[in-house]
Amino acid sequence: MSSDRSVIYDNHGRPITYLRLSVTDRCNLRCKYCMPASGTNFLPREALLSYEELERVITILTDLGISKIRITGGEPFVRKNLIDFITTISNNKKLEKIALTTNGTLLSPYISRLQQIGITSVNLSLDTLDSDRFESITRRNQFDRVIKTFHLLKKSSIPFKINTVVMEDENIKDIIPLAELTRYNDLSVRFIEEMPFNGEGGNGSALTWTYDKILNHLKDEYPHLETIFSGPHSTSTNYKIPNYRGKLGIIAAFSRTFCGTCNRIRIDSQGTLKTCLYDSGVLNIREILRDGASDREIRTLFKHTFKQRPKDGFEAEKRRKDKLNESMSVIGG
Repeated sequence: MSSDRSVIYDNHGRPITYLRLSVTDRCNLRCKYCMPASGTNFLPREALLSYEELERVITILTDLGISKIRITGGEPFVRKNLIDFITTISNNKKLEKIALTTNGTLLSPYISRLQQIGITSVNLSLDTLDSDRFESITRRNQFDRVIKTFHLLKKSSIPFKINTVVMEDENIKDIIPLAELTRYNDLSVRFIEEMPFNGEGGNGSALTWTYDKILNHLKDEYPHLETIFSGPHSTSTNYKIPNYRGKLGIIAAFSRTFCGTCNRIRIDSQGTLKTCLYDSGVLNIREILRDGASDREIRTLFKHTFKQRPKDGFEAEKRRKDKLNESMSVIGG
């Protein structure tokens, strides 16, 4: 794809090149760190941006310099005809990367098609390798489906990562077994600080498994753990166990140590633009589209909004008029 493209910068001099796009708030799991056991009040279909509306927004944003999109949810494949939407946006010549985050329960039938499309990478959410703990965390008995997807991804040509949210009293026993997946597999296992987005007010200040604690836990098992290059806009700090094929990462999602190089924006499942994970939404794209705004007008609004970005997640949280109590399934995981 062509590298001859414009790049837009925010008010802190950070390039904005990466869109995380939530296509649905619905999910077939009920993970404790993401939503209440009863679920959330899911959006009616008309509240979601249509695929045509999403394609239009993507075209505008790629004209402004977005070169990577990650499709998220909820569980993206809960939404019908998602594979056709991914196929369509893959024809956008200004998109260099299309990635996907999934819980893996519905992915298996689409892996070969995703290979044909040329999807860049898949992030597979997997918080435990124990079926009983999986059911406790997700409140659903879907472990076998996810493990099947894991093995199919290993056999495919699609690069993939495992994302694990580290939770006190839930999956601490799984940190080392998950890290051991990198011994013989060329993949990345990333451990994520729990965030306050479970639809019930989150973990607040009670987070115990911070970046440092996760790292020290790994170093206790792997004293020769090596720090490796993480990339200029990486959310994870990456490591390698000597003589292991894969690598490990830790994402300080609650400590927010990577904000200074953040190149990401989000559009959540109800069509709201978020220039930071911790803001409450800064632009109602759905309303603007349906009020008949032209592409030029929308482009101008995007440019203006990108110049109002908070310096980091803490500033974004301070600007909020409400507390952090959204579900990650609405925001987009």
